[in-house]
Order: sequence, then C-alpha cells, then structure tokens
Amino acid sequence: MFRTRRLAVVGALVLLCGASACAAEPKHDADPAAPGQGERGTVVSATPVAQLSAEETAAYLAKGNFTMPVRNGVDAYRVDYRTVTAADKPTTASGLVVLPRTDSPRLRTVSFEHGTLVLKSDAPSVNNQSRPDQARTIMFAAAGYAAIAPDYLGLGDGPGDHPYTHAPTEVSASADLLIAAENVASQQHRELDRDVLVTGFSQGGHAAMAFGKALQAGEVPGFGLAALAPVSGPYALRDVETPAGLDGRVAPGPAVFYFAYWLTAMNRIYHLYDNPAEAFQEPYAGKIEGLFDGTRNELTIATLLPITPDLLLTPKFVELAKHPTGAVLKAITDSDGTCDWTPRVPVRLYAATADRNVPYANAEHCLRALHTDNVTLHNLGDLDHTNSARVAMPQVLAWFQQQIPVS
Repeated sequence: MFRTRRLAVVGALVLLCGASACAAEPKHDADPAAPGQGERGTVVSATPVAQLSAEETAAYLAKGNFTMPVRNGVDAYRVDYRTVTAADKPTTASGLVVLPRTDSPRLRTVSFEHGTLVLKSDAPSVNNQSRPDQARTIMFAAAGYAAIAPDYLGLGDGPGDHPYTHAPTEVSASADLLIAAENVASQQHRELDRDVLVTGFSQGGHAAMAFGKALQAGEVPGFGLAALAPVSGPYALRDVETPAGLDGRVAPGPAVFYFAYWLTAMNRIYHLYDNPAEAFQEPYAGKIEGLFDGTRNELTIATLLPITPDLLLTPKFVELAKHPTGAVLKAITDSDGTCDWTPRVPVRLYAATADRNVPYANAEHCLRALHTDNVTLHNLGDLDHTNSARVAMPQVLAWFQQQIPVS
C-alpha cells in the first residue's frame, strides 16, 4: 500500500509564471534524498520546459508528425519529487507534468508511461527533440487533458541507476508523480479528476498495466482508474518475452540489449550474481555494468555488445533464463503479474503482429490472464515495434476522448 497523501507544496515551488517568457532554475533541498525531508509525492522543484499557445502547440506536434486537432495551448514542467527506491528508501525522481491552457478548474488526467531508455537525458521531462515521449505527453494535454509522464527512477533528474522493467518502482514513481502533479495543478487553483486514464508504450505498456492494477486496487489514495490502453508491452516476461529472446522471435540485437539491461538492473535489487562473469561471457563481463550508467544511448551500447544472446550469456544464465530459480525467479515474479487482475473499467491492448522486439504473444497472454469482457485486443497489423506506437497513440487519444471526454 502506498504511503502517499496529497500535501502542500514545499518551500519555493518554482513555476506558474503563465507566460512563454517565464524562466526558472530548479531548486532542491540541501539533500533531496535524505530521510525526513518530506513525504512521497512532495514537490522538490518544478521547472517550466514549454509554454506554448495553441498555434505553437500545433506547430510543435506537427514537427513530430502528430497530426491531430489542437484544442488549446499547454504549460509543461519538469517536476522533481519525492519517492522511494526499490528498497523503500527515500529518493527523488523526475517527470513531466503538462497542464492544458483551458478554463476548466477540474482536469481529466492521462498518465503516459514511456518505453525503454538508457540515457538519462532522453527522459520525457528532459528531451524535447530526438525522442517522441515529450510530444506524446503534450499530445494529450493539447486535447484538454492534464498529462503526466514519469521518467521512472534513475532517469531524467533522478539519482542512481534505472531499475529496468521493475514493476514495483514503475508503479511507485508513477503514483508519486500523480500526487506531485496534483500539487502543481493546485498552484493554478485547479484540481485533477480522481479517475485516471493510463497508457504507455513498450516498457511503458508494462508500467501502464502495473499502474492501472494499482489504481484500481486503491493503492494510490484518492485516485482510481478510468480506462487503460497499454501498447506493445512485455507483460509475460517468463512465458513469452524471455523464451522469445532465446529462440529468435525477438530479433537478436534487441534480445541481447534487453538481457544485458535487465540482468544488470535486477542484480542491483535481487543480487543475481556476485561477479558479472557468472552471467556474462568475456570480453563483455568486465565492462557490461558500466555501459548502463545513464551516459550512453541505446545505439552506443548496442555497438559494444555481441550480436546474439548465446555470445553474451554464460551457459548457467541461459539455463536460468529457460528455467528460472532462486533470485532470478524472484526478480521475474515481482514484475510478471501485471495482468493478474480483473479490470472493472474498459481496457484496450494494442499490439502488432510483426513486432520483433515485443512479440504479439505478450498481448495474447495478457488478454487471457485478465479474463474479462472489459478487455479487448486491437491488432495493429504488420508493423514493427516503433511503428506500433506511432499508429496506436492517436487511436488511444481518440478512444480516451470517447470514454472520458475532457471537462
């Protein structure tokens, strides 16, 4: 159960000048990760990253090939806030909060969960050029929703390393940003609707499913779930994604990258190995943990890894991937139950049959696990992983507008 509650904004909250000329530098407490410095969801700082009129918003989205009617301008902030680590210790994280320039005092809210990132500065609250996640978040705000996008732990402004595809911290980072966003909105004398629309892509599909489950279960006090629309998520780590990474259904390059990222990230939480050489073959064992320190992008890392999983993993860890036991099984199990619930709200799963990063079977497995008529699976057709998001996200917006129109 999350120990969160909505709190007054602390100290000097730097935001809400309300004009494109507004500029602010983030302000942090002396030690933002120290215990006793504030409750979860407390805003540490809020820095304007975009103040756009309706015309400027339309031009920005068009530049990113988002073709949609723009209802209003937006004000976007990078928000640093208090949350917890995987070990339940105090820390901070960052995320994007985008408020629509409308007259509505009560805002319907969309939480957008981003896909796989390794470079800290690629996070939605930071990168507004080479990655699509900030534009995807602004897309929802341009339609009149309040929109939030957690960077997750260890990305953006967040200290430390990112716990890749770790459902518990995907949920805690999302929940605490939602509390922080409510505080940000309150500075404009606005409030967020209690029931949240949730979507996400790739790793973010996994995060969205986990967050939706937590919202329905009442684990985020004061908030619930309105509708859920994950896209191309790896929901079945043990039964689909891991076997597919070994047998070729996941393309070799992405499979190598995912195994390397996941094992090094989970080792920090679950202690999967004492020495990287237990899990990884040389010459990769000696350098692999340093590759995922947040200073390199995916392409750079991929060029330093082998071309197939059998050249990366030791025989011991190939066997553990096929038949997990011990700490490996615990790591998988803690993040593999995102579809183990019965939604009481409409849910749409989106996936593409030609996806060689996250096979379509993940969505089929999730559909069976959810086991309710409230859930439908929408086949995006013969698209690859990246294009599944490009096609699905406008459909998700249109569906949200049908289910829960802006107020």
